[in-house]
Amino acid sequence: MCPNTPYLTSPHSPTYHLSLPQILTSISAENDPPVDRRSYTSATNDHLQFLPFMRKMLWGTKGFAVMMAAETTIATTQPPPELTDEMTVKKVHKRYEGLMMVRTKAIKGKGAWYWAHLEPVLVHNPDSGLPKAVKLRCSLCAAVFSASNPSRTASEHLKRGTCRNYNPDTNPRPISSISPIGIATLSSPTSSSSPHLQQNHRKRNSSGKRSGHDDGSNGANTSSATPSPTYSAAPVAMIEPARFPGDVSYPNRNGSVPALPTATVVNASGGGLYSQQQHVMLSGGKEDLDALAMFEDSVKRLKSPKSLPYQTLTKSQIDSSLELLADWVYENCGSVPFSSLEHPKFNSFLNQIGLPAVTRSDFAGERLDSKYKEAKRESETRIREAMFFQISSDGWKSNSNNHHPGEFANLVNLSVNLPNGTGVFRRAVFTSGYVFPKYAEDVLMETISEICGNISQRCVGIVSDKFKSTALRNLENQHHWMINLCCQFQGVYGLIKDLNKELPLFNIVTDNCFKIANFMNTNSKVKNSFLKYQLQEYSRAWLLRVPICGSDVRYAFAFEPVFNMIEDILISARALQLVLLDEGYKIVSMEDQVGREVEEMMRDSQFWKELEAVHSLVKLIKAMAEEIEKEKPRIGQCLPLWEELRSKIKNWCVEFQINEAHVDEVFDKRFKRNYHPAWAAAFILDPFYLIRDTSGKYLPPFKYLTSEQEKDVDKLITRLVSREEAHIALMELMKWRTEGLDPVYAQAVQLKQRDPITGKMRIANPQSSRLVWETYLTGFKSLRKVAVRLIFLHATSCGFKWNWSFSKRTQSRNSIEKAQKLIFIAANSKIEKRGFADDVDDDDDKDSEFFEVANGDDDVLNQVLFDASSL
Repeated sequence: MCPNTPYLTSPHSPTYHLSLPQILTSISAENDPPVDRRSYTSATNDHLQFLPFMRKMLWGTKGFAVMMAAETTIATTQPPPELTDEMTVKKVHKRYEGLMMVRTKAIKGKGAWYWAHLEPVLVHNPDSGLPKAVKLRCSLCAAVFSASNPSRTASEHLKRGTCRNYNPDTNPRPISSISPIGIATLSSPTSSSSPHLQQNHRKRNSSGKRSGHDDGSNGANTSSATPSPTYSAAPVAMIEPARFPGDVSYPNRNGSVPALPTATVVNASGGGLYSQQQHVMLSGGKEDLDALAMFEDSVKRLKSPKSLPYQTLTKSQIDSSLELLADWVYENCGSVPFSSLEHPKFNSFLNQIGLPAVTRSDFAGERLDSKYKEAKRESETRIREAMFFQISSDGWKSNSNNHHPGEFANLVNLSVNLPNGTGVFRRAVFTSGYVFPKYAEDVLMETISEICGNISQRCVGIVSDKFKSTALRNLENQHHWMINLCCQFQGVYGLIKDLNKELPLFNIVTDNCFKIANFMNTNSKVKNSFLKYQLQEYSRAWLLRVPICGSDVRYAFAFEPVFNMIEDILISARALQLVLLDEGYKIVSMEDQVGREVEEMMRDSQFWKELEAVHSLVKLIKAMAEEIEKEKPRIGQCLPLWEELRSKIKNWCVEFQINEAHVDEVFDKRFKRNYHPAWAAAFILDPFYLIRDTSGKYLPPFKYLTSEQEKDVDKLITRLVSREEAHIALMELMKWRTEGLDPVYAQAVQLKQRDPITGKMRIANPQSSRLVWETYLTGFKSLRKVAVRLIFLHATSCGFKWNWSFSKRTQSRNSIEKAQKLIFIAANSKIEKRGFADDVDDDDDKDSEFFEVANGDDDVLNQVLFDASSL
């Protein structure tokens, strides 16, 4: 470089490199014309400020500097990297803030139209996290472009159709607005000679004038134009059907009516435009309006056939969505009919969210088989990992006697209880009518053989809601290692039936309530008065529920309908007392003997005391049974539960002055029918029930057993071990009775914590009772084998309750097989997610409670409609 040549740098900028064409172009411009920044994509504002200085310097050297600049790159010393990064960040932020300011003004109506769709965004360096550039992002399709020229980006991306989601006519002119006269004018040869129409199609040159005419010629043509009006209409684009999908669905346009056609009239003499409303009579009348609206929608959809981004799903998203839908259908076994999948509204919903329509065959075919195989494989793995298990059988008792011929009356659930406290559903058996004990025995043994094969010792026992004295006892006698139990929920609930049969108090209360309910519901005058006072006292009215009875109300049906009748009378006690004071009832009682008996009965305090006593006892037993059903206790809890129930019944006898001896007799009969020697053995071997004595030892609670129950413990233990180990097991039992368990381990097993949901105290680790025998009490070689196989056994068989009406009429082999697969998937899903905790009935109860809370107590539907004017 020539030494006299000034150093080509800017005092306020770092090194910049300019190409030869840029330098020559800058020098050749006269009087420093404005520089187009878009031609210098690599230059910044400092480049542009430096160019005038460079041009003057180069012209002063008479061309020498021009040649040197053409061959030499302008170079300066490089600043430190930290300064460069800081300056870059400042420039990026400055550029971003400038674009955001322009966009904000444009959105308010003070800028270009395209800013409504283009949004400036900062691009960060993945290494340093600092912003390195500014980009423009399309809000319609999320595409990103350079921010150097927003106008060109808008033209290329939006106007030229690159963005498929951009619709230039956000409010397109409806076709119905085209005047028929205007259409005829467009096709007329004379209309094409109008100067105005010719001017509208001429191009403008760079100076903004129309090509081929200057201002004067334009004015002359306008003044010489014929003053006759001319109709103009937007041309209708011809669309090639082959370019678009053949199936075009029309959106629902409820109540939409196309705008009335208008014709745009051009007044040549005045040079102005005015709109004239013109009513066009369609050949089909008003019926053509809907068809015309549909036609307009077709044109709009064909112009932008692509759906919106949120309606476009990938194949993986569609598959995942259908998979979740299938899981929901299967898990709500029976509650969601397969026919509802083909409902038009449901398919329209799927179409709206971008999913394809489905059919019942899609969910009852390969998808169902695949889900069943997956669930079957998982259940087999869990059963195979367990050393032993218990079979649970529920559903043998008939739920209804009103099934039609050809329908299944019951659905029997067969599941597997594992030592770790979890369960696995095994199979479902459909039964109709009375089930013989031999059939139940065969089904249970077949299930055991399918799981165990030749090693049937893995099955520790069976718990069932029926056949305790028949099928269960036979299987236990044939397999000495089995402990077959009856469900304790059924046992406790059966106590209500026993009391209803054998306790005179139940007979008296039932007969009296039946007489009152019949009289109140059948006598029209008394019924109207009763409903009036119910409405007055409770803001709703209903008739008393009366069970359908035969010759004897106590044996024709279960006690549940009787309990409902008793509960209704207790709830309506205030209204019944007001009925007795009503003048209308006094007139009726004078003429009717039953009315006088009912009045005398309801005025007697003894009747209400007996009614409350029966209601209280039944409610007490039902609450105990429901708690057992919910908690699903182990076998070691059976004795404490029955003792707790006995204590509560004794307190009830004292409160209502009932003969305790008779009630105890009924209770003992039910207890003996449910008792199993394994109850006592598990109670003794379970470390949770160890009692701390005065010396600090934790010893088994032998003092709470009767002499017969102590003998049962010895007999059961010797039966569950081999003959060679029998005497060893009894010696270890004596050691367990005298030494017990280490206090630290006993306290760890008995540790409780409060349930955050119910607030009750529960065992912190229910599996610790079994685990302490397997890991710590290894010195009891024979007794620990009995303990670990005994402690985990369930005392209830309460399984699943669901709406299985879909399978009642399934008669073909294929339909029964599909129903069993569906039940298998649903049951195992419930076990995995809820752990036997909830069922469909609970969900229905929650829905009922929700609607009651939502509607309020005053909005409860009256169970009986009556004429209010007659009150």
